Amino acid sequence: MTPREQAVAARAAGQTLRNLPSRKRASLLRRVGSALEANASRILAANQQDLRDAEGVLSDALTARLGLNLAKIESLADGIRSLSEMPEPIGRVLRQTQLADGLDLEQITSPLGVLLVIFESRPDALPQVASLALRSGNGLILKGGKEAARTNRTLHEVITGALRPDVAADVIGLVETREEVSDLLALDDVIDLVIPRGSNAMVRHIQENTRIPVLGHADGICHVFVDAAADPDMARAIAIDAKTDYPAACNAMETLLIHADYANPQGLIAALEDAGVKVHRGPEARGFEYGELACSVQTVADLDAAIDHIHQFGSGHTECIVTSDAESAASFLDRVDSACVFHNASTRFADGYRFGLGAEVGISTSRIHARGPVGVEGLLTTRWRLSGSGDTVAPFSAGEREFTHKTK
Repeated sequence: MTPREQAVAARAAGQTLRNLPSRKRASLLRRVGSALEANASRILAANQQDLRDAEGVLSDALTARLGLNLAKIESLADGIRSLSEMPEPIGRVLRQTQLADGLDLEQITSPLGVLLVIFESRPDALPQVASLALRSGNGLILKGGKEAARTNRTLHEVITGALRPDVAADVIGLVETREEVSDLLALDDVIDLVIPRGSNAMVRHIQENTRIPVLGHADGICHVFVDAAADPDMARAIAIDAKTDYPAACNAMETLLIHADYANPQGLIAALEDAGVKVHRGPEARGFEYGELACSVQTVADLDAAIDHIHQFGSGHTECIVTSDAESAASFLDRVDSACVFHNASTRFADGYRFGLGAEVGISTSRIHARGPVGVEGLLTTRWRLSGSGDTVAPFSAGEREFTHKTK
């Protein structure tokens, strides 16, 4: 099929999906989770081939994102099953208004339509995104990185196979070439939202080459601010976890800010270095996303300076303050304008699964539509339904009837 034919087919299959009973869509997710576990050996074999091809070609950070293991597959399956247990997201009534006697208006949740999700290196994104699209009733087209081509093909076959015969496999399309992506980005009459997950350059390219709305983030420059009133053991544990738990993740710490009055800054820096982190000091290291075992460290005069630094050099992703001072914590949480703001907790908690969303389609740093980890709710829009009895506007215009606008 051509890219347009794939998008049109995904829209048609998505309409079938959204009209299924809630229990049926939930059962599809359970089937997908079971299929992933049942085909784990097949998936891992494909992934091993991709990893062998990547040796000496990809950076350590990208190779880390590429790899799968049995524990990760089981975790993906658990997350998908947890989505099946969520309250029904489609058709949820958000607002009810009586416009006039016998004229009732409802605002309800509704799928966006067709999603185009483009991701690099991380094949585990494919089942996460597919499950969110299934739960939210959206058609989906996926484009993974060529470095994970075998893994992505296998995952796609396993997932779409689990949907038959209730929903056509076309509900989740898979493309593999840049040319196909270019064609899809021109389909603003068929595709409703583009979600890129990858490098800064890739995200910027997509934003500049489509008229379709784009949701996501180009950078993951996350900060940990160690306040003067921070507990040293806590500061050390959070900074090390935020940097070393998964250095390639977009929610890993890239910049450590230390209050000028913090008791033992050198001890904190030494602890990071002992954990294998390359530490860059000073202003020249500002505003970098390393994506590896490296971070910048900057001393700041006070809380205000820390917040100013975050707003100037951050990407609006995730920030943390470590402090035992409740007033400072409250000020930081209220004033820092990022998608996720934490107190005494690692930035690595900024994740859809850890937030209880079941999975995430990505993390958005934009201020429109959805922000932070985007789960099912971020893949919905709203519709209005009006029920009357042959009502017309003319009597209202003539003053013969009056609007009541009562909230129900």
